[in-house]
Amino acid sequence: MVDSNEDGMQTPPTITDTQALARNRSRATRRPAFFLHDMLRREVQQRLGEINKLFSSPAIISAFPEIWKSDFPTAHLVMENEDLALGVGRHDLVIHALSLHWTNDLVGQLVQCRRALRPDGLFLGFLFGGQTLNELRSALAQAEVSISGGLSARVLPMAEIRDLGALLQRAGLSLPVADSFTQTALYQDPLGLLHDLRNMGEASALDARPR
Repeated sequence: MVDSNEDGMQTPPTITDTQALARNRSRATRRPAFFLHDMLRREVQQRLGEINKLFSSPAIISAFPEIWKSDFPTAHLVMENEDLALGVGRHDLVIHALSLHWTNDLVGQLVQCRRALRPDGLFLGFLFGGQTLNELRSALAQAEVSISGGLSARVLPMAEIRDLGALLQRAGLSLPVADSFTQTALYQDPLGLLHDLRNMGEASALDARPR
């Protein structure tokens, strides 16, 4: 279901409980498991190293912006939120670092990033894609069906790569490219995975989650 506001603009459905998400992220900072964020920092450095350009005014949007300080000491660090603290046309590089999948308005977030860019600026956005946690999704679904005979929303729905390019175009970004890379993490049991998800701030914050 999609509602319209007084201006006739479509209002996206609420997928994420933002208060629950904030609690999850606050909890994660106590005993963080940020190895995927560390991997992403290396990925960003590699990609920027392949571009023949120096960036003088970067902005980084993250649920945990402090972890980017050592790599980008002069960057404008922005806490991820539905309304981003970004000025118009102020940055030649905007990095949205591994939190886009939780936004209730993905296109709106991309539009805010585009507006923050200077002409010929670069946007890099990273999020968990549609193949993430496939094994966990399958196991939870099978277990719940066998126990209760039905399914509940337990894992965040995530965008497929084929959809992301179209979303970038809708947001007005020029020359959009959407690609993917896979990182495999092995666990001895599901509890180890769930423990890490909790300490990444990635525990369920679905608005429709079982309570």
